[in-house]
Amino acid sequence: MANSESSRTRLNKLIADSGLASRRQADRLIEEGHVTVNGKRVFELGVRVDPKTDKVLVDGKPLRKQTQKLYMLFNKPIGVLTTMEDPMDRPTIADYLDKVPGRVFPVGRLDWNSEGLLLLTNDGDFANKVMHPSQEVTKTYMVKINGQARPDQIQKLLRGVSIIGGRATAKSIEKIRRPEGSDKYDWYKVIITEGKNRQIRQMFAKIGFDVQKLQRVAIGRLRIGSLKKGELVYLNDAAIEKIFLNDDPEELKIKKSLKGRSDAAKKKTAKKISKRAMAARQAAAESRKK
Repeated sequence: MANSESSRTRLNKLIADSGLASRRQADRLIEEGHVTVNGKRVFELGVRVDPKTDKVLVDGKPLRKQTQKLYMLFNKPIGVLTTMEDPMDRPTIADYLDKVPGRVFPVGRLDWNSEGLLLLTNDGDFANKVMHPSQEVTKTYMVKINGQARPDQIQKLLRGVSIIGGRATAKSIEKIRRPEGSDKYDWYKVIITEGKNRQIRQMFAKIGFDVQKLQRVAIGRLRIGSLKKGELVYLNDAAIEKIFLNDDPEELKIKKSLKGRSDAAKKKTAKKISKRAMAARQAAAESRKK
């Protein structure tokens, strides 16, 4: 490999920078033996290589040089896999990306039976930042369960439960009414910061309920809005910034409570919200610099 230590970079970072995968996904590719360096298969994480002199192949193909960084929001339908290819030839998100000018990958995932907001990018550092637990990026879901939960059961989810993959806690759970709802089956708006596999389904299973419908509607304050299923939009800098601003249900309640109040009361509350928003933006900006 290379002689100069300063010219070397971590193998997972090199793969992520090429736009092939996030760093976490790159680690998985290395561990599973998909990566070779100068003809030798590499399994160890933390290996450093020189991009100029070392020949790195993934599944026998050289890494592409990344040109333009892409950031997109996709509304994933039910019955579509969050992967770029499937050996069983089932529908995947790649089926919707034929017009994207470059290779991208999903940031995190949504289950086959789940739908909603999914981020796509070719920026490995960005993907790693969104998914890293230290960032505590909020993910907001609309959840329909097969029954009606008691308040003490919901409190249990707010305190935290043990699931496969560790302990999981909901940051916020709010019972809501939906046009397609009923008196027998409850809908909840659930906000989490973790990203464990099938986390929300496992959490509700711990209190005795199956999740009948699961839709992700926001990551941070970036919301899916009126984007139709199967459609995608490109994100600008302002939209990307919203991802790192935590969804705050209390702030929304304050704004709703202002309806019909005097202008003076609105201005006073607006100043408080503005200060909180400014602090959140500064924290988000600092986290991106790290």
